[in-house]
Amino acid sequence: MSEARLRTFVALVDTGSVREAARRLYVTESAVSASVTALARDLGVPLVHRVGRGIGLTPAGTVYAAYARQVLGLLEQGRAAALGAADPARGTLRLAAVTTAADQVLPELLAGFRARVPGVGLTLEVGPSREVWGRLAAHGADLVLAGRPPAGAAATVLARRPNELVVVGAPEVAAAFAPASTPWVMREPGSGTRATAEAYLAEREVAPPSLVLGSNGAVIAGAAAGLGVALVSRDAVGAELAAGRLVVVDAPGMPLDRPWHAVAGTDPTPTTLLFVGHLLDAPGWTAPRG
Repeated sequence: MSEARLRTFVALVDTGSVREAARRLYVTESAVSASVTALARDLGVPLVHRVGRGIGLTPAGTVYAAYARQVLGLLEQGRAAALGAADPARGTLRLAAVTTAADQVLPELLAGFRARVPGVGLTLEVGPSREVWGRLAAHGADLVLAGRPPAGAAATVLARRPNELVVVGAPEVAAAFAPASTPWVMREPGSGTRATAEAYLAEREVAPPSLVLGSNGAVIAGAAAGLGVALVSRDAVGAELAAGRLVVVDAPGMPLDRPWHAVAGTDPTPTTLLFVGHLLDAPGWTAPRG
């Protein structure tokens, strides 16, 4: 049972297609099929089955896919830890961040870190809250930049930075805002901001119309176009507020304090700690108390 077979299987799970998995891995389609067949033979159970023109997982395949991700994540984490132990400034750092943090918080930090420690190999995955926390749980990220980690997560908070959530809308929408009837522009399922907005509305026992858009940028653009109000990080709408395209709505219970958290697993790598040191030198970031 080789690492290559595990990577092939995970690529097939991610893409749902032998052709797309082969394209991702730069191998032939027959190589993908042979690798997954050999893995199933090693395990003694079928992992996939044909679904139309694509591939579906058997119940065994669904269970095994989660373990395969963790094994691959641990292998990458082990490599990163070994490289970092030899020389943290020449190690690797796998970052994962929610969209707003990746767009508004990380670019300047990464540029400064790259200038300061050019030998570190950096990768960044961006996605909704549920996805980035899943990557940390599966050892697929060394450090996550997002909101508060989920309850029960095997996580170590290494730094925090203030983050204020506000309700914004186009000036004419904000002027006529009514909690129960003004439409809301929402993020996609799995977004932490969407979950916070839904909890906010449920707490006030209102269910206004909503429009779901697929990204943070689309939500901000939709709100600026007058489609409704949106709950966003103030970090994400500074330019729109300054230009008057959006205004902060005087909504009850707002703003909300939802700090950014820099979170590693239970045993951060030396290179992760090197980046966190850089983070703590940046304005606004502080180490957790206690």
